[in-house]
Amino acid sequence: MIKIYKLALISIISVISNISVSANAMDSTTSIHQARHKTVRIAMAQINCIDGDLSGNLVRITNVIGEAAQMQADIIVFPESSLLGWINPEAFQRASPIPGRESEIICQLAKKYKIHICIGLDEKDGDRLYDSAILIDDNGKILLKHRKINVLPELMTPPYAVGDGVQAVQTRFGIIGVMICADSFRDNLLESMNEKKPDLLLIPYGWAAPENEWPGHGRELLKVVRKTAIKVNCPVIGTNLVGQVSHGPWTGQIYGGQSVAFDPLTNQLLIGKDRDKDLPIISLDLKY
Repeated sequence: MIKIYKLALISIISVISNISVSANAMDSTTSIHQARHKTVRIAMAQINCIDGDLSGNLVRITNVIGEAAQMQADIIVFPESSLLGWINPEAFQRASPIPGRESEIICQLAKKYKIHICIGLDEKDGDRLYDSAILIDDNGKILLKHRKINVLPELMTPPYAVGDGVQAVQTRFGIIGVMICADSFRDNLLESMNEKKPDLLLIPYGWAAPENEWPGHGRELLKVVRKTAIKVNCPVIGTNLVGQVSHGPWTGQIYGGQSVAFDPLTNQLLIGKDRDKDLPIISLDLKY
């Protein structure tokens, strides 16, 4: 049975999913053994993220991981560029490699709290800066690193370097794919992810708009997540943050929360609070 958790100002409809599983994360071969089921509890960490406040953002991340663990979440999904803020040119000097100092801190938190973590982090690789996301298991091991492909280069000079493809990995919960925000706008990337036959897709978002466009802009995020889930044919967890863009052409725009989880098989969803921190949890019955 799937439990429904109601939090203030959150619209939650119970989610029940029966999801096909592939025998291999990178292979479309049909499994020859009878599928088993695992109920997975996934937390959307809709945090307040302050651009450039690396140490403060780490405190907020640590605290919410502890909260999610107390709520018995198996996986927690954070937003895009959770430590330094999206399109923040300071990241060219302050971001670390992956693996590196900041990612190791997150890995230790995953191990301490026995929880899988998906988080968006800026990644420095030589003189290149990537908008990356990692999936870490509950032993503190990085299972997957995705570098954003649709980087919107007009928003930062120099822009983020471009990643080279989408990825998915076999986990004990099934096959999990990871993308980042604007990657989900491109049909060719969604088709590539669909070919990997994921059971679950995790997407850190940095979904922003001018202040006067909220709360309505949240409906646009719902449309994007719904389309992505239909195209990829699996539940999608899209976590947005709460805060404000402080650099580049979008300076002053607002991240308005309203994180979205959507299951295309049941047409059911979970939506986070409007412009406030939140930690909604959804339960999915996955085949693996």
